[in-house]
Amino acid sequence: MLVLLLGIVLLHIAALVLLFVSTIISVWSSNQTGTTDLWLNCSTINGEYRCDPASTGEWIQAVQALMILSIIFSCLSLFVFFCQLFTLQKGGRFFLTGTFQILASLFVMSGAIIYTVMSPSWLGDANTFGYSYILAWVAFPLALISGLIYVILRKRE
Repeated sequence: MLVLLLGIVLLHIAALVLLFVSTIISVWSSNQTGTTDLWLNCSTINGEYRCDPASTGEWIQAVQALMILSIIFSCLSLFVFFCQLFTLQKGGRFFLTGTFQILASLFVMSGAIIYTVMSPSWLGDANTFGYSYILAWVAFPLALISGLIYVILRKRE
């Protein structure tokens, strides 16, 4: 039982780390002259490396908000899991923990979909998606799987 709990917690922490990295690091898309993420647009112009704030468009703010919400709900889910681990009665299920983690996965999926749909019109076709964008898509199934495991999991002795 201890190994199962440790595995679930490690899966949750892995998803949480991927969410943090994909939200903070500056490579959601890139081209030959620079990178773009949720917060900054960095490029090399005339030999000078320069970073400007991201666009103030509604869609990029929606992606920022959804990624932050996914981190908040995933952290809250981990906290609630540890609280329920010590307070839940035997045979009880971790529904609240699973619900928060599934919501976190849906938020990151929604943010990544919005970025996928809207970024070509903002950045152009020369850009490719960066590793932070890919990490966000990897975090989505990890968070969803851990949320479903929490919903199925019963507390035992």
